[in-house]
Amino acid sequence: MPTTVLPAFDRTDTVIPASPAQTDFDAMSGAAALLTPLRTDTGDVEDYLIEAATREAVDVAGRQGKELVGRRILETYPTVAGTSLWDGYLETGTVYEGAPFTYVEVSAGVQEKSVYSVRASRLGGRLVVSWVRHDTSARENRRLADMQRLGNLGWASWNLVTDIITWSDQVYVVFDRDPALGPMPLEELPRHLVAEDLPRLAAAVQRLLGDGRPIDQPFRITTARGVRHLRIVAEAQRDADGAPIEVHGFFQDLSAQRDAELALLESERHDLVQRGMLKAERALGARLQDTLLPIPEQSLELAGLCVDVAYVPADRGLNVGGDWYSAIELPDGSALFVVGDVAGHGLAAVGTMAQLRFTAKGMTITGSALPDVLGRLNALLLHTATDERGATATMVMGCYRPWDHRLTWVRAGHPPPLLVRDGEASFLSQPAGCLLGAEPDARYGEAEVELLPGDHLLLYTDGLVEEPDEDLSVGLDRLAARALGLLRGSRDAMLSRPLAAMGPGNRDDICVLDLHLP
Repeated sequence: MPTTVLPAFDRTDTVIPASPAQTDFDAMSGAAALLTPLRTDTGDVEDYLIEAATREAVDVAGRQGKELVGRRILETYPTVAGTSLWDGYLETGTVYEGAPFTYVEVSAGVQEKSVYSVRASRLGGRLVVSWVRHDTSARENRRLADMQRLGNLGWASWNLVTDIITWSDQVYVVFDRDPALGPMPLEELPRHLVAEDLPRLAAAVQRLLGDGRPIDQPFRITTARGVRHLRIVAEAQRDADGAPIEVHGFFQDLSAQRDAELALLESERHDLVQRGMLKAERALGARLQDTLLPIPEQSLELAGLCVDVAYVPADRGLNVGGDWYSAIELPDGSALFVVGDVAGHGLAAVGTMAQLRFTAKGMTITGSALPDVLGRLNALLLHTATDERGATATMVMGCYRPWDHRLTWVRAGHPPPLLVRDGEASFLSQPAGCLLGAEPDARYGEAEVELLPGDHLLLYTDGLVEEPDEDLSVGLDRLAARALGLLRGSRDAMLSRPLAAMGPGNRDDICVLDLHLP
């Protein structure tokens, strides 16, 4: 999970002698500190002083262990005042355990978010405070690393204020650079470029920094192993005055693709080479799909719902498409459910699918409202389009709150969810929302539905209901009838897999999510 950080005020004018408790805290593990209340003449607590801290205690500014000792809470982290955390410090009777909260740190004009869980317990007249920072799960990190390796691309960022450059591991592979040398400074990059590509790349960077337009630019570099054909896709983040402060994007090694193109031009065996490339792309697509879209073998339990997932790829063409889903628990105990469909098939569709999937999850976890998430995804597709037509996608997304059994949902040009309740099936009335990547000024509405015990709510892609030369309403009626038929024997039967197996001929990918409240 993410975390949040506050600007700090250093207190270099005060020297605090070591506390006897520091010896005990030196032997403890985890992030913890001992706070002593500072009181007014009337006895009210006006602040807390950090008297001791463990070696693993790190604050949002990077200060660690004994560097924290002697600092006042409200002086060092002023925006804590008036929050539920501060109230918890003041009102702690025995133990205070707060819900995970998001904290925002502004570093060199760039806003970064984190999520913390804090626990405070009273020890005599003082407080022992421990905290946990929720980071992205190792599983998601592994998937992201696998995606970069399989796609031969790596993420990079340049902080234009601090001159800090960050490369993912795969960028070193792309540039054939020893990781011990660290990221390549921007002024060093021209020395590695093929001379005739330098003006075009310089013009692209000027557009990025001057006009604020994202870039997608191919270029070549020379390495010890020869010339490599690379691609940079990047966008700039600006401050309130419009000045660029950070650039982030990715490098991709297109050398293998370029070599294949040259082989096609130079060889008379076009058909044989093309079959070989298609086979390799199928294999890569299948590996990418397994990495990005794992299908659970059994039903999941999220926020009190039984969740059943089914995915059936199309029979024709590449065995990988742009249909996808997400089903995750959010920091507040609610659950996020998403089903999306990127237009087209092949690696381009998979890349767009991965971009939408990770961005939607990240924005929702950090607290963005669902209509805002769709608006940002729409802008993302519009601004990263590599041709005149660009990429488009449909999506339905819902956030379920187990404490009141309500699901808030939005959609972008997607078929309506199907609610099956007490022997009847009906499609939910849809809020406004056109497909992603179609209109620059698109607006997205929001709707809400209460789930009752026994309900099934189906989210699906159009491959489940569409038939050539058939009105969509016929396919929707067919889906409603099949769902009711499957539930006649048991209201708790799960629907995703049997409905996907009944799909119309596998002419298109099918993805189905069945959300069931037992």
